[in-house]
Amino acid sequence: MKAVLALVAIYVGMFLVAIQGGAPSSVQAAAQDSSPKQNPATPATAVDPAKDADIRALLDLVGARDQVQDSVKQTAEQYRERLLATVPNNERGQAFVNATINGYEKRFDMDRVNDQLVLLYDKHYNDEEIKGLLQFYGSPLGQKVAAESPKIFREIQEATRAEAAKAVKDALQEAKQENPGVGQNAHLGNNGPRRFQPPRRMPPQDSPDQSAQQVNPQ
Repeated sequence: MKAVLALVAIYVGMFLVAIQGGAPSSVQAAAQDSSPKQNPATPATAVDPAKDADIRALLDLVGARDQVQDSVKQTAEQYRERLLATVPNNERGQAFVNATINGYEKRFDMDRVNDQLVLLYDKHYNDEEIKGLLQFYGSPLGQKVAAESPKIFREIQEATRAEAAKAVKDALQEAKQENPGVGQNAHLGNNGPRRFQPPRRMPPQDSPDQSAQQVNPQ
């Protein structure tokens, strides 16, 4: 049971990385809380070498690296949709978004995240517990749990989003009915993702410098 709970913690952590922007900042902050004097550039140097090796082997067994990389890709698409809503709907806007997303994916330091995960496991599990987890995930059942858990969590995420969308829509409708004249124009802005459409005949464009100023860099 403890091993299963540990796997849940792993993938909840991966999910949190995803929803917080696919960046290691939240993981880094937690690790720094446990080791405030540690140099962020070398986050795993304080871990016992033997335990460090065991933790990294455990992360490989549960597919943590693959899960983080999947989260990065999913988050990249979320960023893409948000950026598309803030730039001109033309080829230059599309190129700007593509350049930003490509830069994000290149700059995401997977090795740094892995080092932070090592610190977190060192903080929360002792040597004996790490070895027990290694034994479990090295078994056929453990491998199946590691393989199926990402699928389960994706399905949970989809179901949660669907239920959340329904709940907030119903809540908004009820609030409008109970408060006539207040918030009647309120809406959730759920108009679907904005996709790039090749421009037809367009009026004369602003100068390149003026067009660039329209781009929201955030």
